[in-house]
Amino acid sequence: MVAIDTSTIGVDFFLRRVEQRGSGSGVIVRPDGYIVTNDHVISDASSLRVVLSDGRVLDATTVGRYPDSDIAVVKIDVDEELPVLKFANSDDVRVGDWVLAIGNALGLEGGPTVTAGIVSARGRTLQTELGATLSDLIQTDAAFNEGNSGGPLINLQGQVVGINTTVLASAQGIGFGVSSNFARRFSDDLIEFGIVRRPQIGLSLETMRDSIAVALDIPISRGVLVTGVGDGPGRDAGIEEFDVLMEIEGKPVGSRPEFLSSMWSYRPGGEIVLTVMRDSKQMEIVVSLTEIPTDG
Repeated sequence: MVAIDTSTIGVDFFLRRVEQRGSGSGVIVRPDGYIVTNDHVISDASSLRVVLSDGRVLDATTVGRYPDSDIAVVKIDVDEELPVLKFANSDDVRVGDWVLAIGNALGLEGGPTVTAGIVSARGRTLQTELGATLSDLIQTDAAFNEGNSGGPLINLQGQVVGINTTVLASAQGIGFGVSSNFARRFSDDLIEFGIVRRPQIGLSLETMRDSIAVALDIPISRGVLVTGVGDGPGRDAGIEEFDVLMEIEGKPVGSRPEFLSSMWSYRPGGEIVLTVMRDSKQMEIVVSLTEIPTDG
């Protein structure tokens, strides 16, 4: 874990330029100095500094940002290889697992702060104040404080299962971290391409409910209903309106956000196998994912 100090130039009451300082945390993901953190930690910063565990303070540059999942990557220049934390497969995390949240809490001197808690839920979706929808969040009651953002949420084997992101101010003991699978997937894209390449399937989807199952005479009430088929990979693969998407690569999906979160963990250009219910018959359909076009 590293500390990240940010500097932002603002304007005071008398319209004078003033420096505003902030702090956050980060995780070294590659030995040559790439660090993953939260986008909100660095988004407004005019300069960045990283404090290593040995006390060295190094200037950092922004490699890429992905506000939609509150993930960003910064880089420091080093002459030696840095120690890297191993990322666990967050699909293996279970409710009730013990986790530790590590971070630069409140910018206190003397090293990082460690708090303990359990995983209280998985696969959460949360709307941020800036309008972004964060998906595949791990919920924990481990204490998060200002400065913890961007730090690791680790399991008892010392592996990263999430990146500490936010808390619910209106509640007690509810904090959220971006899952390690999402953080690793998106940070790899930012390092390789400077952007996150996200796949699309070209389908309109709705979470199945009992009332929908009854109205459409569908024998299951769990999964994701296809309510529209546009041009794109779904139509090309043969998916039809009123199909029910039950699994991605053998992993059950119980809601529209869960389906999208699972699909976004795959890169464009790859294939996914969907388990589909149609006319009371179960089948498997292979879909070749294409990339969501980027602006400009």
